[in-house]
Amino acid sequence: MDKTKITALFNKWINILRIINNFDVKLELVEDPEFKKTGDIKIDIDDKKAIIYLNVLNPKYENIEEVIVHELLHLKLYPLDQLTENLIDSHYEVNTPNYDLVYMQFMTNLEQTVEELTKCFLLAFGDNKELSYGRCKSVKSFNELYEGLKSLK
Repeated sequence: MDKTKITALFNKWINILRIINNFDVKLELVEDPEFKKTGDIKIDIDDKKAIIYLNVLNPKYENIEEVIVHELLHLKLYPLDQLTENLIDSHYEVNTPNYDLVYMQFMTNLEQTVEELTKCFLLAFGDNKELSYGRCKSVKSFNELYEGLKSLK
């Protein structure tokens, strides 16, 4: 991966998403084989700083621009994310089935929302509008999910 191009994409998107004037964001390119994700973000809301980690050694996504936008959108949505998590924590006892159910639903919906917004921004402003299908390659096919089940006959 061209590190200069990745940095240019990062700089482009912190401007498009209007993050540059609200947060100090650092990009770290990870070349550690133990880092299993394609991208990740750590946020210090009190100091308004964040670090985005991009796996340049073995990314699961083909479109690194998509990953950059995705992680930056997590930063944009972080206040809403934290409010929702605090509401869940205050209304459900941790490590109970109800808590686990609501928390999992929230996290699933958060990821789906971030992914959908990522797709919209890429379509409108992306240099590379091709979506990554890397995660699809690692999941079982429809037929594989049903292998070994008893026939209904």
